[in-house]
Amino acid sequence: MQKNISTILKSVSKPARYTGGEFGQIIKDKEKIKTRIAFCFPDTYEIGMSNLGMKILYGALNELDYVWCERCFAPWPDMEEKMRKNGIGLFTLESKDEIKDFDIMAISMQYELCYTTAINMIDLSGLNVWASERDESDPIILGGGPCAYNAEPVAEFFDIFSIGEGEEALVELAELYTKMKQDGTYTKSAFLREASHLEGFYVPSLYDVEYNEDGTISKFEPKYDDVPKKVVKRIVNDLNTSYFPLKPVMPYIETVHDRIMLETFRGCIRGCRFCQAGMVYRPVREKSAEVLNAQAQAIYKNTGYNEISLTSLSISDYSCLHEATDLLLDWTDKKKINLSLPSLRADSFTRELMRKISGVRSSGLTFAPEAGTQRLRDAINKNLYEKDLLNAVHLAFEGGKSQVKLYFMNGLPTETYEDIEGISTLASLVVDEYYKTEGRPRRPVSVTVSVSCFVPKPHTPFQWEGQDSLESLRDKQIFLAEKITDHKIRYNWHEAKVSRLEAVFSKGNRRLSKAIYEAQRRGMRFDAWDEYFSYENWLDVFDSVGIDMDFYATRKMGYDEILPWDVIDIGVSKSFLISENKKAYESVTTPNCKEKCSGCGANKLGKELTWCPHRK
Repeated sequence: MQKNISTILKSVSKPARYTGGEFGQIIKDKEKIKTRIAFCFPDTYEIGMSNLGMKILYGALNELDYVWCERCFAPWPDMEEKMRKNGIGLFTLESKDEIKDFDIMAISMQYELCYTTAINMIDLSGLNVWASERDESDPIILGGGPCAYNAEPVAEFFDIFSIGEGEEALVELAELYTKMKQDGTYTKSAFLREASHLEGFYVPSLYDVEYNEDGTISKFEPKYDDVPKKVVKRIVNDLNTSYFPLKPVMPYIETVHDRIMLETFRGCIRGCRFCQAGMVYRPVREKSAEVLNAQAQAIYKNTGYNEISLTSLSISDYSCLHEATDLLLDWTDKKKINLSLPSLRADSFTRELMRKISGVRSSGLTFAPEAGTQRLRDAINKNLYEKDLLNAVHLAFEGGKSQVKLYFMNGLPTETYEDIEGISTLASLVVDEYYKTEGRPRRPVSVTVSVSCFVPKPHTPFQWEGQDSLESLRDKQIFLAEKITDHKIRYNWHEAKVSRLEAVFSKGNRRLSKAIYEAQRRGMRFDAWDEYFSYENWLDVFDSVGIDMDFYATRKMGYDEILPWDVIDIGVSKSFLISENKKAYESVTTPNCKEKCSGCGANKLGKELTWCPHRK
């Protein structure tokens, strides 16, 4: 254990972020451990401890008796300053040992604006941030999370990436590492070569990348015949039998999601053309209502939480929803446990669902029409109609709700100012529906319109699109603000400059690594936090390293162009994505997966896919 940690905790904010010792943490005998893994989350304790994926992987790895997986979160700047001043390296919460002494440093990257923080964690560990300059004595640095689906902007910093779902894949990687260490065949290069043969692992150093004069990629190929040309993502086939944490670590301080989080299913049937999650998490796999209920009871017994949240990309698409909620409500009502159903779709919101969530403390509900007109909703394949939204809010108002939040995007491909004005019109119709509803609450209605900026994402039908210019995004935000005149409608919008940086990283290649390194070197981190994000500083960074942000953010890419993320196979074919992109410009929709299979290709992954036994 490092010295001086306890002394500096007295002088930093929220010292419980760094103490460990929580109920449920896993402590093992180091003398019996063969492989040590530091699971690092490049954001604060409160954010990381709310991440269900981290809880799953932490528990799954610790199921191996010869592996000890410990947690580590990015220190807040006041703590980092004290650590650097006192020569304290980045450490884990369980043992307080320095990361540099571990075998594997695993970093989960959930969003692009965590890149500088992730690289800073490597640096704070006393390790060289460049993978090519680390030696045999250094830990293997493993990346994962949604950003790994285009790992190229940070590929130069990592040894290997886990692509897809990790609870089985990371166990296999740990087994391989331990075996090679034990039988004496381990060298870093030999391990990485062997790891590339495991399904779902991408080793950037084993691929050659060359560029054309215009900056596009001319070649992206493996260096050796035994290295796969495409890295196929890993999926867990059976969620009923796969690992799920029933004894989660109980944080000492309030976290973002301070409740039981039950994962109902993975994947999405909808196919919205802007949505990366809806593509990369295919195919749909569900848990049975009985397994879900048993897990909820076990976690409640071990934690005492008074709220349960059913998580998924779209909870109302869970085919066992009514069976599951009946089973849960049978005992949660008696124990006064709140049941939360986030991510509801307006077109599948029913009176029965309204009745079941009537106990939710919030007086409001959230729906995501995404676009203001039917033409644009068809272009993005939302498959949602005005009547669906008005029917949903009518049921909500009838059930005693008076607050509704509506999520939209601006800057979507094919968007016009008529579509932007449609957001205001739709919000006004929701207000009118409130006053048409008999039995509504007596309090005034409140409709919040929240508008984010479209960011083109890899592995989606819109991956080839360019983002609107900053000026265009700002003009659209101002235009909508002028159209919303009803004081019952509150308008929030996302900062376009943040979305611009997200777009650069989202569509980026390996050349961006020098910008990320330079930003980290200048002390930039926590870019997802308003108080630390500086667009002007980023402009200066990109200018200093000779990178044109517009080349990545606003440039429309060709169908035949080699994309930085083409090395990753998510199961969905490029021909399907191209077809969906073309249909967007004709405002032609594609039915959801339960209505008709459109041949995206994702069903080639896995074996017999698991569905709820009650699914009709």
